[in-house]
Amino acid sequence: MSNRKPRFRERSPAAQAAIAGITAVSLVIVAYAERDLHRRPASQVRGKKLPWRIACTNALPAVIYLRWGRRTGS
Repeated sequence: MSNRKPRFRERSPAAQAAIAGITAVSLVIVAYAERDLHRRPASQVRGKKLPWRIACTNALPAVIYLRWGRRTGS
């Protein structure tokens, strides 16, 4: 008995669609966070931009940046 995980093509169409959808949403979140970091002045970012840029290569840290890493207002 093999302990190997099934490859993408071996999964059901519903599982393939779910994986594709989650991947697409993750890419949109990361792209939006990177775009926001690029356009936002450093004074409106909590902390330095470079660590946020590195962290935002993944969706969860990108959501954290979008929620708590940005300053609003003045």
